[in-house]
Amino acid sequence: MPWISYRADDACLLHAAAIGAGPTVVLLHAGGPDHTSMLPLAERLADRHRVVLPDLRGYGRSVCTDPARHTWARYTADVIRLLDHLGVARAVLAGAGLGSTITLRTAAAHPDRVRAAVLIGVEDIEEDDAAREAEVRFLDAFAARIATGGLEAAWAPILGRLPPMVGAMVRDALPRCDPASIAAAAAIGRDRAFRSVADLAAVTAPALVFPGADPRHPTALARRVAATLPGGRLAAPALDARLRTAEDLAAAVAPAVRAFLNALDTDPD
Repeated sequence: MPWISYRADDACLLHAAAIGAGPTVVLLHAGGPDHTSMLPLAERLADRHRVVLPDLRGYGRSVCTDPARHTWARYTADVIRLLDHLGVARAVLAGAGLGSTITLRTAAAHPDRVRAAVLIGVEDIEEDDAAREAEVRFLDAFAARIATGGLEAAWAPILGRLPPMVGAMVRDALPRCDPASIAAAAAIGRDRAFRSVADLAAVTAPALVFPGADPRHPTALARRVAATLPGGRLAAPALDARLRTAEDLAAAVAPAVRAFLNALDTDPD
């Protein structure tokens, strides 16, 4: 599987893997895992598409230890720089968790570059200040535990509360993570992605929304997001606790994602 290396706007060295050939789909992983968590899904799409799997800034090979460089604007610019590096005018973006938020931010800011969006477990949008402050405290505490005890100590009180699939992805990625880079990535909690679900009306690309089923990725939120997006469509089933691994996730979502992509490919714009 070939690796792609490219420089972000701030000269940070970023990395991605790629498989397959055809129209480009960029798969953006969740916060905690790295690109490997999306590889089983990529393998199910690569017969008809070139699937690009970045290690997002801060994760895997894309080390970034400066907390000030972890903002939604930077993450969005990283996606656009990747498309420019690939020579791709427009691509489908598909993201899980953190990757779904980056997908939405990129589609809102650069509608000319995002052909369609696939959102796999939409992250919670804290619409009140108390929820927002709680999120900041949670991520600050996580970064502090990395500094004092390392990555495993930082994740220890969290993993048991995560859906089994997410916990498995995080554990798999730990040996490939740079602790200082993961701690810096926690600074994203201080940057608000959206103030309300209503902000998502700016995303005009066709969008397929898979509901999550945990407090961080609420099912009800996914329904609101799908209803708010002008081109939104809710997929089934929800991503529930029966999914245990990245392979399980791929098997659950790949049929609907393939159908969505095939419809785009037969009706090019």
